[in-house]
Amino acid sequence: METTELHRGRLIDHIQLVVVDLAASRRFYEAVFKELGLPLGGSGDDYFWADELFVSTADSKAAQGALTGRHHFAFQAKDRATVDAVHQAGLRHGGRDNGAPGERDYHPGYYAAFLLDPDGNNIEAVHHGQARRSAESVRITF
Repeated sequence: METTELHRGRLIDHIQLVVVDLAASRRFYEAVFKELGLPLGGSGDDYFWADELFVSTADSKAAQGALTGRHHFAFQAKDRATVDAVHQAGLRHGGRDNGAPGERDYHPGYYAAFLLDPDGNNIEAVHHGQARRSAESVRITF
């Protein structure tokens, strides 16, 4: 791996999804990442990754053990417009609606949208409203 610096967010270090159709998943996630302002980190014949998300085929060396079921995870969005844009991009690139953009009652200002990716994983884009981060990310160098 050529990367010598990583930026990590809050709680999650990384997530790996094992998918059936890597090309369909790549189209979906590249569209979502574009709206979130995240570049694709790298790719190969049986995987791709961006930031903390690693996506691979079932026969990839990275997919060890028995395959599991559906997953849910959320991407942080910088504002409500980005949540809306992620939802639209996902729908245009193979995703299915699982909850239109709107406020949720999880806490005041929680604005989110939900999509099912090509493998049925529940993908959320969320903006938490007015808040101040202590840092944009944690920088790891090696």
